[in-house]
Amino acid sequence: MIRRLSKVQTIALGFFLIIVAGTLLLMLPIASRDGHSTGFLHALFTATSSTCVTGLVVVDTYTNWTLFGQVVILALIQIGGLGFITIGMFFSIFLKRKIGLKERNLIQESVNTLQISGIVRLVKKIVCYTIAFEGIGAILLMTRFIPRFGWLKGIWYGIFHAISAFCNAGFDLMGQFEPYASLTMYYDDIVINIVVMALIIIGGIGFIVWDDISKHKWHIKKYMLHTKIVLMMTAVLTLGGALCFYLFERNNLLLGMNAKGQILSSLFGSVTTRTAGFNTLDTGAYTEATRMLTVILMFIGGNPGSTAGGIKTTTMLVILLYIWANLRNKRGLNIFGRRLDEDAIKKASTVFCINLILATVCVTIMSALETLPLSDIMMEVFSAIGTVGISTGITRDISMVSKYMLIILMYCGRIGSMSFALAFTEKKKSNPVQLPVEQITIG
Repeated sequence: MIRRLSKVQTIALGFFLIIVAGTLLLMLPIASRDGHSTGFLHALFTATSSTCVTGLVVVDTYTNWTLFGQVVILALIQIGGLGFITIGMFFSIFLKRKIGLKERNLIQESVNTLQISGIVRLVKKIVCYTIAFEGIGAILLMTRFIPRFGWLKGIWYGIFHAISAFCNAGFDLMGQFEPYASLTMYYDDIVINIVVMALIIIGGIGFIVWDDISKHKWHIKKYMLHTKIVLMMTAVLTLGGALCFYLFERNNLLLGMNAKGQILSSLFGSVTTRTAGFNTLDTGAYTEATRMLTVILMFIGGNPGSTAGGIKTTTMLVILLYIWANLRNKRGLNIFGRRLDEDAIKKASTVFCINLILATVCVTIMSALETLPLSDIMMEVFSAIGTVGISTGITRDISMVSKYMLIILMYCGRIGSMSFALAFTEKKKSNPVQLPVEQITIG
């Protein structure tokens, strides 16, 4: 049966099995501080959120989980961020096992690369770069954590938060001061803010972009079209989001802060909203405008083939270009001296619509189940499907049905909603007979 699974089905099944294994480990009494087994739902929710690098939590990571539980969560974050196929492939390469065509196709689907040639070299780069970035980030974070927490805890905190940030997971261990506080105590700390933001952006920029940049260095003209689009969209969304965040919160959460705090908080609020889930300000106190901005940025997410979630920046750009071309009555989507193919338009439209429909349906259902403000529910749902992790604090208070709904959304968001749908339909044969054409009125 396993041999008959498609690439998408194999990836979907693999993530499901990892979540199940993580759930069982987190249910062990050794994983909980009170020495009792954590309930199935809470363990499943945490394992799903970790594996799908989301960051939504129903229990505080520090106060509920022992060191063993935290290690399990961190392992799930690392596996979920890089992808279990990438990690498995790296060990196969390390053990000098032969990598067949089937395995190469799987890794191509997993990291969303454009071509299969050089896939083994790309896997080596992904793992080596990941270790390097996380290692540097951990050391820099240790310079702030060790003086405050001591050597052992400071080192552990540096490693945990570096991996969590790079994998865009948003899990933190700051609950020893105040449960669910995230990084609010470091809102004006330059080192913590810059390092965490850098790790989030690097992790969310995409593996094939790393490869392209490493090949051509600063020769931007030689970059692939994909790389140019990703870098442009990342800059526009980060800076544009920070500016909007400042304008929406200048008379609210940013009121009374010095210039450094306002700049860092605005930038951090923009970067983390795209898919990371950390927060340096109280998200529950956001203005309605900031909540809407957060929903939009969470829906867009990061970049393809990365640790990030969302519909991805390239999808959003293709949709915008398609709308602009239609408004000007022009054929073809042109950008940076190149024309995008029709398949890109079809796939972008499908991904956009599936995610939007799925999120809208879940918002409607949760609104019927919970007596909560609509903006709180929207943030929760879009945070789950975008694997972001930002919440106004309602995650632990919602009903069991809503929690299971969020679990499904996080799973769909990690493997891709389109991939989730294809896992059930890919094997079905299309009908070769086409029906007669008839026009309808649009708009």
